[in-house]
Amino acid sequence: MAEPTLDLGPQTRIVARLAAGVRDDQLGEPTPCPDLAVRHLLGHLLGLSIAFRDAGRKDLGVTTDTAPDSSTPDIGPGWREELPVVLEELAETWRSPAAWDGMTRAGNVDLPGEIAGLVAVDELVIHAWDLARATAQPYEPDPAALQATHAFLTASAEESGGRGNEIFGPVVPVPDDAPLLDRAVGLSGRDPHWKP
Repeated sequence: MAEPTLDLGPQTRIVARLAAGVRDDQLGEPTPCPDLAVRHLLGHLLGLSIAFRDAGRKDLGVTTDTAPDSSTPDIGPGWREELPVVLEELAETWRSPAAWDGMTRAGNVDLPGEIAGLVAVDELVIHAWDLARATAQPYEPDPAALQATHAFLTASAEESGGRGNEIFGPVVPVPDDAPLLDRAVGLSGRDPHWKP
């Protein structure tokens, strides 16, 4: 059985802190994600946390079979209480070697558990950057999660020739000596200098 590749807990706690720092008057503000306001980005973070929690548990169904672009995500009135709980459940699920082992499903795609875990890490790191930028909050990702995200995005960019794919936009060139977070953000198809 595969050992857990890394602990998602440090990064999920960072995401929860950023979400807690969002003011109600910022929910309609734009984000680096095209067509998504802050409220939709938070809804996406909530939905993906549920989906990857269930994928890690191999509890396959509606939450793991729904494509991420099937509808515009949004938040309900209890999101401030719900999101940190779901993020902690996500981290706890992926502490189990069983989550990283065998096949699972997320976003209506069958994939190995180890890849699903890395996709979850990437989502947490990059969308936390999106949220921090959109709401003018400082952001330093968990170093281990950032390293894993950069490696994952580098492989994805090489596979697509930098043109992007159904998940990531075309690579935004970033100098080789730029901070690792900027390089990961560029690989995800975002401009590291984006501002609202």
